Amino acid sequence: MTNLPFFSPYRHGFVRVATAVPKVKLVDPAANAVSVLDLVREADAAGVAVLVFPELGLTGYSIDDLLQQDALLDAVEAAIATLARASAQLAPLFVVGAPLRVDGRLYNTAVAIQGGKVRGVVPKSFLPNYREFYERRWFTPGAGVVGKTVTLAGEAVPFGTDILLRSGGAAPFTVGVEICEDVWTPTPPSTAQAMAGAEILLNLSASNITIGKSETRRLLCASQSARAIAAYVYSAAGAGESSTDVAWDGHADIHEMGHLLAETPRFSTTAVMAMADVDVERIRQERMRVVSFGDASTLAPPATPFRIVPFDFTPPKGELALARSVERFPFTPSDPARLRENCYEAYNIQVQGLARRVEASGLKKLVIGISGGLDSTHALIVAAKAMDQLGLPRTNILAYTLPGFATSDRTKSNAWALMKAMGVGADEIDIRPAAEQMLKDLDHPYSRGEAVYDVTFENIQAGLRTDYLFRLANHNGGLVVGTGDLSELALGWCTYGVGDQMSHYNPNSGVAKTLIQHLIRFVAASGDVDEATADLLEDILNTEISPELVPGEQVQATESFVGPYALQDFNLYYLTRYGMSPSKIAFLAWTAWHDASAGGWPVGTPDAPRKAYDLAEIKRWLELFLKRFFANQFKRSAMPNGPKISSGGALSPRGDWRMPSDATADIWLAELHANTAV
Repeated sequence: MTNLPFFSPYRHGFVRVATAVPKVKLVDPAANAVSVLDLVREADAAGVAVLVFPELGLTGYSIDDLLQQDALLDAVEAAIATLARASAQLAPLFVVGAPLRVDGRLYNTAVAIQGGKVRGVVPKSFLPNYREFYERRWFTPGAGVVGKTVTLAGEAVPFGTDILLRSGGAAPFTVGVEICEDVWTPTPPSTAQAMAGAEILLNLSASNITIGKSETRRLLCASQSARAIAAYVYSAAGAGESSTDVAWDGHADIHEMGHLLAETPRFSTTAVMAMADVDVERIRQERMRVVSFGDASTLAPPATPFRIVPFDFTPPKGELALARSVERFPFTPSDPARLRENCYEAYNIQVQGLARRVEASGLKKLVIGISGGLDSTHALIVAAKAMDQLGLPRTNILAYTLPGFATSDRTKSNAWALMKAMGVGADEIDIRPAAEQMLKDLDHPYSRGEAVYDVTFENIQAGLRTDYLFRLANHNGGLVVGTGDLSELALGWCTYGVGDQMSHYNPNSGVAKTLIQHLIRFVAASGDVDEATADLLEDILNTEISPELVPGEQVQATESFVGPYALQDFNLYYLTRYGMSPSKIAFLAWTAWHDASAGGWPVGTPDAPRKAYDLAEIKRWLELFLKRFFANQFKRSAMPNGPKISSGGALSPRGDWRMPSDATADIWLAELHANTAV
């Protein structure tokens, strides 16, 4: 796919799909074919590869006994021939619904057309015959119909439920097709299609609308796309269908692995279409990762192997904007309700994990260092809530601020204010005398009056803080609570061994930096703290992220060393969760971040971080991420216990992430440079 431009979704494993609902004209296949072609041409101009239409869309679904009229069925076949001829210069594979006679029986079918040919015909497996439905009055069930052909548009065409449509070339993908009721059954045909290799599943439907039914349809489509690890593209009948006894809402949507990508407005009186770029590469990666998917395929092979019907789709050669939303913050969604629910769950996972560890240890006290920064602030909040749940006094939390050579008045005063607000045991240990002694013992230039602030100077402070905390835990019979977060572990931004990399238990180890900020906002708005404490938390949130290890007038800004956490959390998510190539991560990051005015921002995000990044910046920080991520695996291989928080993954060697400490980033860096255009 390297012959496609960098700014083409097809270059990065996406396939553009669409679902359309024309305004049907009852019992007029010729007119309906014209309406279909109008939408196919629109889709073709937009770079669509696959387009699905409603069930029995060439005649209308609601025509009852007219379905068995020869004049109408002849007109259907003529309309299909027209569509085939007209598609010769159109790129998309499109699938229309039609009643067809085969071997003296009438079937409710999906007709796949592309490149001037009818590629295949799939009959509906399961016919509803209850309540308002009575399809068995007219149709023969398609279940078990395999290996057959039907003559359409002058050619013998594969016919049966054993058909998959596959495009090769620059954008390979495989399509499975089912019809309406099929997905409402315990064994949808699309399940077998997915296990046989279909990544894009189409459903031609004529589901009528009643109160609450649309939500059930969304649930079915979402769950089938999640269970089948696939894209599910659904189109239901709408405007123009008969309202004699039922009504129609033209519900059409696109799901990918459980997530809604796009949908049409319902109850439209005109034709509608929705499109989205589905990540076929991601689907394949997830199927490979979820080994039970392959196990199920092995244990339940189809009674008759699927016939693979080839066709050639050629992606558009020019650039295309990605037709799907990409969250800027994969760990913190922009939807307020989802963000609130995520924060509630993350916070309670942390509290439960720490409370269980305290309970299991038999100890009653916790020891924690408080810097006045984000991570230790949230860890203290979690510790306080855990003690509340255990029925232990918060004074059993022994909190210490441990100022060093570069501790600012602001962070120190915030640390003290926080400890008092939380009602915990509070004390201060100045680590500078011990640090000066160690620097002198090492004959470090600083001990001779030279302004040398190297890694030894920094890590002596980080190490002493942790050393004090562990000895305080020994002295008081407590557990050291870690404060470092997932992002710091990914970047290796922690001091190994006797340093902030180590603790007895770390509730923050599965929480990305970008999520911790919103967890603190969640607590501040929860009513669990008073107004003064909420104001204090807001001040901590607005403090520059810094290790405060090097003295000087200029703040030692962490993000100037390791990159913006917004981008690095993005890189972390897509590298570890989905195994994506660096160039694809860069493309997604550019899509999410190149325009600060586009897309949503999580509630509470201040104005200052609402910035844009161009591709050059994204590539530069991604390169740094890859180098640091690979170089610092040894720190993660020895990390303390802590709960997994997000489906985005964790970095524990006992859980989500296992890799050798001596692996190198060479091929990832080479791929980034070779395939990312700047």
